[in-house]
Amino acid sequence: MDFDELQNTIRTIEAKVPGVLSDAGSIDALRSLESGILGKKGSLGSLIATIGRYPQDQRGKVGQAINAAKGRIKGLIEKRFKEFQAADAAEEVDAAAAFDPTLPGDPIPMGAVHPVTAVQWEVERIFERLGFTVEAGPAMETEYNNFDALNIPDTHPARDMQDTFWLTNGMVLRTHTSPVQHRSMLKFGAPLRVIAPGQCFRYETVDASHDTTFYQIEGLLIDRDISIPNLIAMAKLLLNEVMQREVKVRVRPGYFPFVEPGIEIDMNCEICDGVGCATCKQSGWVEVLPAGMVHPSVLKAGGIDTEQYTGFAFGLGLTRLAMMKYGIRDIRVLNTGDLRALVSPRRLGGVLLC
Repeated sequence: MDFDELQNTIRTIEAKVPGVLSDAGSIDALRSLESGILGKKGSLGSLIATIGRYPQDQRGKVGQAINAAKGRIKGLIEKRFKEFQAADAAEEVDAAAAFDPTLPGDPIPMGAVHPVTAVQWEVERIFERLGFTVEAGPAMETEYNNFDALNIPDTHPARDMQDTFWLTNGMVLRTHTSPVQHRSMLKFGAPLRVIAPGQCFRYETVDASHDTTFYQIEGLLIDRDISIPNLIAMAKLLLNEVMQREVKVRVRPGYFPFVEPGIEIDMNCEICDGVGCATCKQSGWVEVLPAGMVHPSVLKAGGIDTEQYTGFAFGLGLTRLAMMKYGIRDIRVLNTGDLRALVSPRRLGGVLLC
């Protein structure tokens, strides 16, 4: 390329600049155009690298021609920058003039209560009206509190690796909230009315009604002359209060090492209205409240005089109760990041998660 061709190239580049600058819609777009024209690889900036190809006596005027064009283009770009800045300043002035300090501010988005948490709070309020106190226990428990103090023998399958999450320090992730029974008896003695909500962990096969992580509320009442009818009456009262109507229940025998006798209280499946579905395993019933009279060995381990006191205990399945209350077909939804499970329970209406 000789000097005349260079000048033609420069004129062509400069002729296009006003048009592309006017098309730039933002300061970021303007910066990108500046780089594309004046940068080392830009249409004009790249010409600087060609100076060495010209004869020695022409290199000076070639450099001057390129730099002069570069200055003119840079001036146009800076002018366009100032136009953007002036427009932004005008918008800020307009916004400030339009601001009305007497208007309410933008609403702050609020978090929603998880369905299981909502049911837990409701159950706690019901039991507090019945004279129960709310206690808590650790999720990582000792083998003694989780098994031995609850009359669960060494040979019981619940202690096996395929049923319980054993930790490397010899402790376990609690398989139920029942260890709080033992802690509460040692702490308060008798008579005693206590509930203990919390998270539990079992090495379960996951399906529509079982998961490895779930929530329970442990209940324990110890006093004189306590019997199974007291337990059943309390369970019916609780379920009716939570569901806000008369709930159909059934009571059947059940075996649990820490109670004698043991019972299982099932409620009519709210998903299928007792017809049968995957949630209730086609039975029409959902187990929500395994319970029974506290085994004398458990009372003795807690320092309770079994000659004077009896009591009942239950493990209310909070997660399953939430499923029944809000019409949630699959327990796995409650432990996932599915935001539909995190909307306010008042808005669930048994529809969104069915």
